[in-house]
Amino acid sequence: MQKRFYYGWVIVGLAMISMAFWYGLRTSFSIFFVVLLNHFHWTRAEAAGAQSMAMLSYMIMAPIVGSLVDRIGPRKTILPGIVLMGLGLLLCARIKTLLQFYLFFGVIVGIGVTCLSISPFTVILSHWFEKKRGTANGLAGAGIGMGPLFFVPFVQYLITIRGWEFAFLIFGLLVLVIPLPLNALFLKHNPGQMGLFPDGEQTEFHEENHRSHPSPARFQNEQGMKNLMKTPRFWSLILFPSFMVFGVYIVIVHHVRYLVDLGVDQIWAASLFAVAGALSGAFRFFWGWFSDRAGREITFTLGGICFALSILFLILFQDIRSFLLLYFFAFFFGVGWGSTAPMFMSISGDLYKGRNFGLIYGMLEGVIGLGAALGSWLGGYLFDQTETYFWAFILAIVFCVLSILLVWYVSPRKFRQPQSLLG
Repeated sequence: MQKRFYYGWVIVGLAMISMAFWYGLRTSFSIFFVVLLNHFHWTRAEAAGAQSMAMLSYMIMAPIVGSLVDRIGPRKTILPGIVLMGLGLLLCARIKTLLQFYLFFGVIVGIGVTCLSISPFTVILSHWFEKKRGTANGLAGAGIGMGPLFFVPFVQYLITIRGWEFAFLIFGLLVLVIPLPLNALFLKHNPGQMGLFPDGEQTEFHEENHRSHPSPARFQNEQGMKNLMKTPRFWSLILFPSFMVFGVYIVIVHHVRYLVDLGVDQIWAASLFAVAGALSGAFRFFWGWFSDRAGREITFTLGGICFALSILFLILFQDIRSFLLLYFFAFFFGVGWGSTAPMFMSISGDLYKGRNFGLIYGMLEGVIGLGAALGSWLGGYLFDQTETYFWAFILAIVFCVLSILLVWYVSPRKFRQPQSLLG
């Protein structure tokens, strides 16, 4: 029989576009950060606090959104969030005070953007893919790289020609005219709604394999949340992404300001970050595919090493003003950053896919939000206290190493389906 196109890849495409907007907003904050500092003369910790507030909103909402996706369906969860995000960005175009910035960006946008984030789409994709989970998550995660590639230079261009107010306005309108109608038209919760099975397998093949090889992840989840929360492995899974993201957000929020302080042109610095975002998008697909074959632990370790190297090149630029170091930074940051989302999604799915997965992954993303909030704020605070980013960057490397150690402790290789099922 001729194999039909599997609709799960449409869901992957929706996830990719949606997450491009989610991470495009997160990373373009570094561009707004510079211009708002100059316009309002806030301290760096005060201005970065809006990003931290948005991360705290994300931390609170991610478990709620993840749980709601499986309880009331993705459309009823995601579409209202997209509307809220768009309206919040439109309000940001009218901010006059720091309190308004915290309310409009930190709370309203912070809550709404959660519905376009990795949290709901990881839950949705876990229904559509099993054997090709790493590949699907990696391809969807490419949107996280596409976001900075497009939105960082685009926001910088809008600010240059018309100001930051105009940039917020256009961003808000784009949210309402692109991801909102696409998700309204094409989003489906699971393959069963269309008479399909995960990975597009034939009914007999999928059911036979499911009986012969029960999922260890499903067995883990059936223990119940109370029992799971008593295990060190559960909390190691929850913590390892937040440790990595803590360092990532020190770099994302503060590296443009760091480079501008060292005499680098702001537009050039923004463009460099866009290149890093593009590289991360390509490598998210590669790392997801690679992890299906070499294992999640090895994949995440290699990505973490690349991330640590990127920060070292960034530190060295302060004493050795060679732009070659910045090219190395952009390359290794993009490669290392690209390993994060596919591994967060795939490792958690390997361990805990089942009836509580929406809540579990939402909790994981919530703690990620806490790590991102702390990294965003602490990077600014350490600079305000020491007038250097050196110690913030060193701290990012330390937490990267801790994150890698936790992944090896979690040992996702022990909970994946047999290799013969992975193709």
